[in-house]
Amino acid sequence: MDMLKGMNDALSYIEENLGEHIDLKEVAKIALCSEYHFKRLFSLLSGITITEYIRRRRMTLAAMELKESKVKVIDVALGYGYQSPDAFTRVFQSYHGITPSEARHTEQNLKAYPRMTFQLTIKGGTEMKYRIIEKEAFKVAGVKYEVEMVNGVLTPDYEQMFSAISDERMKELEADSTREPRGVIHVTANYSESAEGKAAFDQYIGAAVTQAPSANYSVLDIPALTWAVFEVEGDWEQVEDHWQRIYSEWLPSSSCELAQGPEILASKDEKSEIWIPITEK
Repeated sequence: MDMLKGMNDALSYIEENLGEHIDLKEVAKIALCSEYHFKRLFSLLSGITITEYIRRRRMTLAAMELKESKVKVIDVALGYGYQSPDAFTRVFQSYHGITPSEARHTEQNLKAYPRMTFQLTIKGGTEMKYRIIEKEAFKVAGVKYEVEMVNGVLTPDYEQMFSAISDERMKELEADSTREPRGVIHVTANYSESAEGKAAFDQYIGAAVTQAPSANYSVLDIPALTWAVFEVEGDWEQVEDHWQRIYSEWLPSSSCELAQGPEILASKDEKSEIWIPITEK
């Protein structure tokens, strides 16, 4: 629960400082967690990056201010950290679809993005089976995709990634598996966020190996980490639901936070394991 309070305290700090430069390192300190944990958890729970959230809140308040006829566009721009009216206009128009000057007209439609808060909601009291393990460093060899996420939409999406790999190559990857987690695994690594609010990460579809195979695969080196490993039975919809519950229920009520490292899904015959790197607070 302390983590949940910390996340909401951080959002209150952001709200109070929308007219100032917001240092996300400072925001993470208020949330009582690492910057990586704060960014990643916010993105997973909300579907947008923290930078995009700040942009939307600023543009929402800026539109309200522009309805006051005596307020100048340049004053609103400077009030939200933009050094020129042109830069402010570009961001405002990309969000609202109209210019700041056009927003003054009462008949124009504008967007409003409400302030966000996090709450712990547990549905149905379904148990979550997990174990904590410490694992030495290992490698993942497989097919690598560079993925971009904008407003929760992935490019390429998972269906495109899977369809690009032949059944024969999938069998090769499964045969290459020599380490736990076994079989063909899906690894999300190197998550980052840009100043424009976009998120990017590398997605590997591959196998955990002792030595990289001779085939032409990309290789990801995974350091020694502590993992929370969750067991899931069921189809992909149940896996997605369980994954969301890890971030929205288990993490806020545990004494752990996300470590900077890859997240892994191992799945076969409707039995899955979700591997999340963690640190103890």
